Amino acid sequence: MARSSTAFTCQSCGAVHPKWSGRCEACGEWNTLVEETVSAAPGGLAAPKSLSRKAGAKVEFTALNETTEAPPRHIIGVDELDRVFGGGLVPSSATLIGGDPGIGKSTLLLQVAARLARNGLKTVYVSGEEAAAQIQDRARRLKVAESPVDLATETDLRKVLASLKTAKPDFVVIDSIQTMWSDSLEAAPGSVAQVRACAQELTRWAKKSGAALILVGHVTKEGQIAGPRVVEHMVDTVFYFEGERGHQFRILRAVKNRFGPTDEIGIFEMHQFGLAPAREPSALFLSSDSGETGGAAVFGAMEGSRPVLAEVQALVSASAYGTPRRSIVGWDANRLAMVLAVLEARCGVSLGGRDVYLSVAGGYRITEPAGDLAAAAALLTSLADKPAPEKSVFFGEIALSGAIRPVARMDQRLKEAQRLGFQHAFVPDGSSSAPEGLTVTSVSRLSELVELLGLEPDA
Repeated sequence: MARSSTAFTCQSCGAVHPKWSGRCEACGEWNTLVEETVSAAPGGLAAPKSLSRKAGAKVEFTALNETTEAPPRHIIGVDELDRVFGGGLVPSSATLIGGDPGIGKSTLLLQVAARLARNGLKTVYVSGEEAAAQIQDRARRLKVAESPVDLATETDLRKVLASLKTAKPDFVVIDSIQTMWSDSLEAAPGSVAQVRACAQELTRWAKKSGAALILVGHVTKEGQIAGPRVVEHMVDTVFYFEGERGHQFRILRAVKNRFGPTDEIGIFEMHQFGLAPAREPSALFLSSDSGETGGAAVFGAMEGSRPVLAEVQALVSASAYGTPRRSIVGWDANRLAMVLAVLEARCGVSLGGRDVYLSVAGGYRITEPAGDLAAAAALLTSLADKPAPEKSVFFGEIALSGAIRPVARMDQRLKEAQRLGFQHAFVPDGSSSAPEGLTVTSVSRLSELVELLGLEPDA
């Protein structure tokens, strides 16, 4: 009979500890260690006995230069989704999608399942969180209730796998992986051991059956997919579904993709009939303000191969308290501190004793250093209380010396600005050509931007 013991597993990172402690030594989280039963038999958390006594089947090797034709992808028919997936769904692949509760994961995947079913693919949607009546009601609201999607509500992994082997579907959605549980483990549903074991079994089935599998994952308060990070290594693709509930747009961001680019995004708009691809993504992140006051600058961003324009807003005011306040939404606080230091040390612009508020319009989040120049322009125009040149766009990375470093794909950023009717661009040196109708001003140092915006030092 197999011996069993107990171990304490971190529900945040999956690290296993021999005894309980208040803080996980691996990830630093507090009160995340949960006691779990460890079995020495195969299927438990402990390592199985040596397999040297039993000879296994031989592995077939393939030459490195041998060419194998890849199976055709399943084209979804939605440009934003096909872009993020890298050209469509790949058979025998496993995808993990995470996002905040209520952000629209189930809505999006139900629409995808209905579209693929109408295209002739056998589609199965398995939910462990909702009753069948709830999903059917959502399908009627989304106008997809007539699609031939096979629906199931079950959390027992053994039953789900047995039904999938019988149905032999082409596309499967599991909503969500945290609700699945296997009776081979004594751990509770949603625990690290259950999530890891269920994800492994479902991924193994997808690889053998040829079906495209999508797993829905919950996220923690930090925005990371809940459960052990090993799940992200098991699957082929990891997506994050992002957005603010107060805004109508949603972003599907690829952070891992074995079959396509890892920095692509798909932008959707939330309507009464579900999620639809955004017709003009840049318009979602631009303000409709007339620009009569300072404190706004448009940033030419790149998300994968897609150029996106977003507005950076800033407010610089006198501090009412001894310690100036810094409030940032949609940008890195450390980069703001660096830009403020460079403005004061290299350009003579005093901002250390003032309150600084900085926000990116539309809930967009800037993740690349190219947004430094736009943030600096927003801060300078707010301090001077005068708007930036009309219809102008900014991008460039600021070095600690005050120099403006070039960024990647400047020509694509400029073409997007010209397409949307912008007339001026302040960019680093190195742009090969300026699109027709767009005046490009090269800025080599941050002090030049201060002069171009008409702000005197020590303002």
